[in-house]
Amino acid sequence: MRIQVLGTVRAWLGDEPVELTSAGQRAVLGLLALAGGQPVTRSELIDALWGDDPPASAVNVLQTYVKHLRRRLEPDRPARSRSALLPHVGDGYALRATADTLDLLCFRQLSAQATAARQEGDDRRAATLLDRALRQWQGAPLADVPQLAGHPKVVAVAAERGAALARYGELKIALGEVAEALPALAEAVAAQPLDEAGQARLIRAYAAAGRRADAFEAYHAARRRLADELGVDPGPELRAAHDIALRDEAPPATATRTAVPAQLPADVPDFIGRDGELARLDALLGSPTVVISALSGTAGVGKTALAVRWAHRVRTGFPDGQLYINLRGYDAERPVPAGEALARFLRALGVPGQEVPLDAEERADRYRSLLDGRRMLIVLDNAASVAQVRPLLPGTPGCLTVVTSRDALPGLVARHGARRLDLDLLPHADAIALLRRLIGRRCDEDPDAADELAERCARLPLALRVAAELALARPSVPLRQLVGELADERRRLTLLDAGGDPETGVRAVFSFSYRQLPAPAARAFRLLGLHPGPDVEPYAAAALFGTPVTEAHDLLEALAGAHLLQRGTPGRYGLHDLLRAYASELALLDGDETGTTRLLDAWLHTARAAMTTLHPAERGRHGGEPAGPRPVPIAPVGDPAAAQAWLDAERGNLAAAVAFAAAHDLPGHAVALTVTLLRYLEGGGHVAEAVAMHAHARDAARLTGDVAAEAQLLNNVALIYSQQGRFPQAAEYLRAAIDAARRCGDLAAETRALGNLGHVDAWLGRYDDAAARLREALELCRRTGDRAAEARVLGNLGQIYRRQGRHADAEAHLRRSVALCRDVSDHIGEAYALVSLGHVEAGRGLLADAADHHRAALALFRRSTERGGEALALDGLGSAELALGGAEGFDRLLQSLAIFRRLGERAGEAQAGNSIGEAHAAAGRHGAAREAHAAALAVAREIGDRYEQARAHSGLVAAAEALSDQATAEIHRRAALAIYAEIGAPQPASIFG
Repeated sequence: MRIQVLGTVRAWLGDEPVELTSAGQRAVLGLLALAGGQPVTRSELIDALWGDDPPASAVNVLQTYVKHLRRRLEPDRPARSRSALLPHVGDGYALRATADTLDLLCFRQLSAQATAARQEGDDRRAATLLDRALRQWQGAPLADVPQLAGHPKVVAVAAERGAALARYGELKIALGEVAEALPALAEAVAAQPLDEAGQARLIRAYAAAGRRADAFEAYHAARRRLADELGVDPGPELRAAHDIALRDEAPPATATRTAVPAQLPADVPDFIGRDGELARLDALLGSPTVVISALSGTAGVGKTALAVRWAHRVRTGFPDGQLYINLRGYDAERPVPAGEALARFLRALGVPGQEVPLDAEERADRYRSLLDGRRMLIVLDNAASVAQVRPLLPGTPGCLTVVTSRDALPGLVARHGARRLDLDLLPHADAIALLRRLIGRRCDEDPDAADELAERCARLPLALRVAAELALARPSVPLRQLVGELADERRRLTLLDAGGDPETGVRAVFSFSYRQLPAPAARAFRLLGLHPGPDVEPYAAAALFGTPVTEAHDLLEALAGAHLLQRGTPGRYGLHDLLRAYASELALLDGDETGTTRLLDAWLHTARAAMTTLHPAERGRHGGEPAGPRPVPIAPVGDPAAAQAWLDAERGNLAAAVAFAAAHDLPGHAVALTVTLLRYLEGGGHVAEAVAMHAHARDAARLTGDVAAEAQLLNNVALIYSQQGRFPQAAEYLRAAIDAARRCGDLAAETRALGNLGHVDAWLGRYDDAAARLREALELCRRTGDRAAEARVLGNLGQIYRRQGRHADAEAHLRRSVALCRDVSDHIGEAYALVSLGHVEAGRGLLADAADHHRAALALFRRSTERGGEALALDGLGSAELALGGAEGFDRLLQSLAIFRRLGERAGEAQAGNSIGEAHAAAGRHGAAREAHAAALAVAREIGDRYEQARAHSGLVAAAEALSDQATAEIHRRAALAIYAEIGAPQPASIFG
């Protein structure tokens, strides 16, 4: 026997449902269940059933209800025997049930276990138990017995759920999982709209999740409700929550709190000395305030080595992880901008790439919020200025930041209280000890020569290591002779450098080491000074050097063996910034800059090949072949896994390449690389890189007057902003794209921009404007004879007409779009039109036809790896299948939501969330429906999607009515009707009838 009262009143014998034919039977069973095993008197039952005006036959009717219940619930009970399940107790009845047989008792048992777990400090187990407890609820208690909606026992049990929701939300916040807490907190507030503590809790959670707009809206709605219904102002707890949102002081949000980055480079081998400096760094530990150490000193003095050595020594004291970045502050070509560094840190902290804010200030806000309450070590290496560092500083105690720079960074000390540690040259004894460890007994055989060598190297660790490698490479040359040759080299450089370069000693070592290289290795070293990215692998080196790959690999190994190149991750190599500057200087003197063009060509060829492997149906989006002969060979990217791996490994180099090309009169490469990589960047969530690369490419296009390229790039950036739900910014870029396209007479670009702007207008609920844009685009298509573009525009216009309730016009446009797409073999456009056509048919009740169209679209999308389209088709197909009684429908809706979230497509997330809410409601799961619609409403409000806001409000009306919350239903009804009137669209009929 199982009984359900948390929702509709139902019972089962084994797997067979018990037929409870009358509302009176359900009411009696429900009231006895709510008593939790305690007896309920006859008069209490009569009062609940008939109030102040019971019929004369009330006792007999009640007895009849009980008799029928016993027969149905205990069919094997002999006549006139005492009921085991519904015994007569005193002047009333009781229901004998356990947590295994009654959902209310199961809920209470799990809730009590959760309380005990929290008292024992096990918040994770407590949250799990509460989650299980809340899953017992399928709606308002006794939902199908409306006459009992206001009964004290029903109200009291509903309040138990509200309290459990609040506790669950608090636990999720404590566990750093604010995003998962929000639906529960929002539902608790919806159930108790005048509960100031609950409202305050929700506002704090919104602020913690970075959704300050929602926090403010929740506060103002609560304030209005208190004023309208109680005539009072918000209390101190609610005002305090509002203040937190204003100051953005909320605790860190989301599951990213579980990410524990470990980004420190490998510890430095043969580290010598610096005991005093290490001790001073040790003294920073345990400070209750924000600690920043500014570690400064001349180039090559060992700042990075000291910072990394100390960081490895103390890393266990920072259990939340270590962040590291080389800011390349003294790279003349491309220091790392603070915004780019923040994007890297956010991804390391677990923020999905598509959720990294596009604005640098927003990134800094998110970064500081994530670090709040954590104990992390942050190493900012090779900073050029305080401006480069400041956005990367945490805002609260617990984190320790070490900054290395050639500059003393006085602003960091003055404004941020940094503890400065000036790193001097190695003490002479330590310099000798390092040489002895590197060279061995030759130092002891000629100690005077070793002393002089240390001084010739200016006691700089980098120079000492290069000189030691020279000595090891020439074992038969006495140390004294090597010192003399270095002295001659220094004199040569001094004569060449009339300015008296203070680093002449270091340059003398580099110069002498370079001149010992064989000619091919020396040329390779020079060319590496032209490499724009952070590291290099053999295929890229082969293009740069103009050699076969095996030879390039051998040259890289030879330079690494001479300590002129650093080995990084397997197969990759990097240059110290001093060596990079020296190699670049040599390359410019040599005048051989063709290597860079070869490298950019190779990257462009490989990128196009990789994108074609991953997206074969979109070859046309990658542009034409680059100028010049194809580099042979390029990295193997013919396999999808290899293509993806190459793009991921080279992403930093490719971003640097675009910036380099834009700054060095190579605009074609800047534009072509950016356009080629757009799908990879946006699909992989690398939106920060995508926006940065488009900015550089657009600068290049402007400098050369390539207005057509500028229009294309503006269009692309608008798509990125649209994907993140930032529609006003997208519209701004699209208007600029239209202007650029008109200036250069590029009708195709103008058509594309008009179509995209129509999309944005539609998302914002401006359907008349959207239709006007699309009709203008349609006219351009027909004027130019561009049937492929015409097909896409027809499909988009059909979607607008569907939203406006113009179903005949919508169907005509969509069927024309499908036919045209098939004629021009545009399978993606065909699939999108089929999805819209499926929605039109579903709205007309043609569910089987709708499902067929969605299935066809799904197959086309999956064949082309169009993940956003796949999610759209899953959304439509899932709803259609559920309406037809199919079992797989709900799983398809969940898949759709998961894909949209993974892609960061916020509009799709709102759409799928509303579909899930409608599916829950159709199955009678009204509490779950309310959660889904509330979450969809929050997303739709955040991005300004008016249609999905209205749809969510409509869903919340249905949920509130089913849960007998007429006041809340009326609030959402007014909101839905207002939005539908505003956007000029009728409220669509539910696909579920």
